[in-house]
Amino acid sequence: MADATTIAIPYARAVFRIAESEGKLDEWAGQLGVLAEIAANPAMGAVLGNPAITRNDVAALVTDIAGEALSDKARNLVTVLAENNRISVLPELANQFNELKTQAENRIEAEVVSARKLTAEQRKSIEQGLQRRFGKDVALTEKVDKSLIGGAVIRAGDLVIDGSVRGKLAKLETVVSR
Repeated sequence: MADATTIAIPYARAVFRIAESEGKLDEWAGQLGVLAEIAANPAMGAVLGNPAITRNDVAALVTDIAGEALSDKARNLVTVLAENNRISVLPELANQFNELKTQAENRIEAEVVSARKLTAEQRKSIEQGLQRRFGKDVALTEKVDKSLIGGAVIRAGDLVIDGSVRGKLAKLETVVSR
């Protein structure tokens, strides 16, 4: 069977075209986030693997769980996915949609994992550096991981900058062990 990304991409592109034409990118991102969360739930995995449950029942269950969070078009998407036995790709569909959305908004999402919470000045400096490098607006998220000892690891697109003390020690260990 094809992997989830291969399956999800055409659906994500189709949903993106609809959302963009209606000017509802944020609304669709929210709806897909809700659907991805439902599909990723372990209990839903058991339902999807149960041959006694029809595809129509799966669609009804997902839309019932989502409730008022879904528009009519999002409910139709769930129906189409269920009919094609594709509900399980919703998390990847949401990821692909969000990538298309960030590209359209000329924005890049970046994550900074640091040993301590960043100061406002550090955050601003990282954002500005990434903006210069990519020529795009930067949506920066932060996480704290005390195991880094000091410094930070920055991930933006395919770029990973490991400026952590833990990373430097690992490089030193590699050099010394040669």
